[in-house]
Amino acid sequence: MNAKKLALEIVTPLLVIALIWWWTSGAESYYYPPLGDIFRAFADTWVFERFSADVLPSLGRLAAGYVIAAVLGIALGVVLGRQPTLRRMATPIVEFLRAIPAPALIPFAILVLGVENDAKIFLIAVVCVFPILLNTIDGVAGVEPTLLDTTRVYRIGRLDRLRYVVLPAAAPQIFAGLRTSLSLSLILMVISEMVASSNGIGYFILQSQRSFAITEMWSGILLLGLLGYLFNAVFTLVERRVLAWHIGARAGAQ
Repeated sequence: MNAKKLALEIVTPLLVIALIWWWTSGAESYYYPPLGDIFRAFADTWVFERFSADVLPSLGRLAAGYVIAAVLGIALGVVLGRQPTLRRMATPIVEFLRAIPAPALIPFAILVLGVENDAKIFLIAVVCVFPILLNTIDGVAGVEPTLLDTTRVYRIGRLDRLRYVVLPAAAPQIFAGLRTSLSLSLILMVISEMVASSNGIGYFILQSQRSFAITEMWSGILLLGLLGYLFNAVFTLVERRVLAWHIGARAGAQ
């Protein structure tokens, strides 16, 4: 069964690639270059020429913003999840800030932090923190009271209670927030680099579009898709390893 699923996951993308290759090879539109040309442009542009100039700065910003969002989201989520009064006080502020569209923050970030990396990292962190924060709050607040009462009966300290009971119980929802924020971080990385930037994948794609280098533009879009797929694959491996107990329990209950 696993071999069949793996075959489907491999064959389906290959069929899609073959279909796009066939369609673009006969397309007469300038905006849809042959897929073979896009692959060649991808190898020439990203494997050698612009990897250090554009890919590495983009990945550095994404990693910094995502890590900041994860640390703040989990830390604040644990505090608010464990304190109902604080949670009620903070809910209106969190919901207000969460409702602000990310592009609306770009002028503020540029004005206060400038056009360098700080503004881009800020945008990534601000947008990515909310899925992590809200999922952590729900996970921590949803821990069964019986478990917490048992830890109090056995006089387990607060730190041990947090480490061995609260965080493991909330971990599935925390990872759900982390997964959502991972995809958002890639989106915000591109958006932030398309405004007042001098390097990065988003900057390259926009400049290619402006100079009508359509094949190179598509190669940048292809790179983003590959990065998103790679990020998700690595995250899934980490999630399965950390939450092996949870996945096993769910499989046993079915």
